[in-house]
Amino acid sequence: MKKYRLFSLLLLIPLLVSSFALPAAALEDPDLKCTHAILYDANYGETLYDKDANEKAYPASITKVMTALLVLEAMDAGQFSLSTPVTAGDTALQGLTGDYSTANIKVGETLTVEQLLYCLLLPSANEAANILAVAVDGSIEDFVSHMNRRAGELGCQGTHFTNPHGLHNDEHYSTAYDIALYMNAALQYDTFRTIIGTPSYRVPATNLSEERLFYNSNALISNWNYYGYVYDKCIGGKTGSTDEAGRCLVAAAEDGDTLLISVVLGSGVISVDGVDKQGQFYESSRLLKWGFSNFERVTITKDNEPVDKVAVTLSRQADEVNVKPQGSITRTLPKDMDLDLIETEINLTSTVVEAPVEEGQLLGTMKLTYEGEVLGVLDLVAVNSVERSELLYKKAQFISFFQHSGVKLALALVFLVVAVILLKVLVLRKRRRYYSGAGSARRRGNYRGTRR
Repeated sequence: MKKYRLFSLLLLIPLLVSSFALPAAALEDPDLKCTHAILYDANYGETLYDKDANEKAYPASITKVMTALLVLEAMDAGQFSLSTPVTAGDTALQGLTGDYSTANIKVGETLTVEQLLYCLLLPSANEAANILAVAVDGSIEDFVSHMNRRAGELGCQGTHFTNPHGLHNDEHYSTAYDIALYMNAALQYDTFRTIIGTPSYRVPATNLSEERLFYNSNALISNWNYYGYVYDKCIGGKTGSTDEAGRCLVAAAEDGDTLLISVVLGSGVISVDGVDKQGQFYESSRLLKWGFSNFERVTITKDNEPVDKVAVTLSRQADEVNVKPQGSITRTLPKDMDLDLIETEINLTSTVVEAPVEEGQLLGTMKLTYEGEVLGVLDLVAVNSVERSELLYKKAQFISFFQHSGVKLALALVFLVVAVILLKVLVLRKRRRYYSGAGSARRRGNYRGTRR
């Protein structure tokens, strides 16, 4: 099964750039009729549109994207294959009450993993989610723990699952941004892309059921449930709907090398020019088209022009070196964005550097911003090398040696010891002179002569 290995690198990108809100430039806001939404550049991990995308929301059956992802990862690990038969156990209907989407899979019925994935993602069968959960982790409870653990690994900070299907629970929630992350993870699998892009699927007769035909619940792919929403650039998606969540859709669309993911949550029936429309499909299509029409990849800066200079010491070759940005910043930006309004902020590690300086040596950073929003940060490196003068270096070392606090302390101690020794010598000499003079006096005073 083909998997898009590049994704392992792209996982890091959301941790680095998703916090940068994209400059709005002069773009007209799409003004979506929903509670939460996001338009996400899947190839570069950049948010192009955000409507409360990091606020808590109920994902409903969009949850099944994470369920499918864990099944595909288990297959990738060799746990089973698409053709592996799975029999629905007693937990197939666990937690399923009220009016819910189903493929009418019976306890004891055997289907392949592939057939269960189609039941999961096209008619959105809740029992298929339970059956696959047990196939992966042995129990629904362990699978739900697996879902939450995987969400954390993907960088989802506002997601918590309580079941594998998405039926409402107050503690079962996500965000539009998090949904884009696990949708992007699932899109790395060709099997997932094939299934969500299939308008209809026929499940052959099983040990307990006749042949069944299912249609894709995503109206951007299939006209079966709702007519007039099919979008030729859409490669698939997943619907979701509960009273608490409203009508929801995560969808992916491709145009050339551009892959966009849209998430629309909390929508419903909306009026467009007096005509009722299904908001989850109408607004998703409108958001995707808005993205393709208004954004493009732009290289903001190149690495061939010096932008500042740093003073250099210990060299007779040069007393300064120019610095330039290393590489370039490429972002998905509005087509009508005025690049002349981009501002740069240069931060040098120091205004003075000692030779030798190597070409390409890191000497600072340059931050690019547009209307207060950070577009990216580049390293500033030396344009050329600067050699060190050995004479100046040794002179500096000599001066530095005697300026060192330890050396100063040692010299002070030496001077102190010398001073003490000299003092003692002087005192000793004085004492000797004193005693020598006193001895002579005593000798003269005790002399006795004889007169004649």
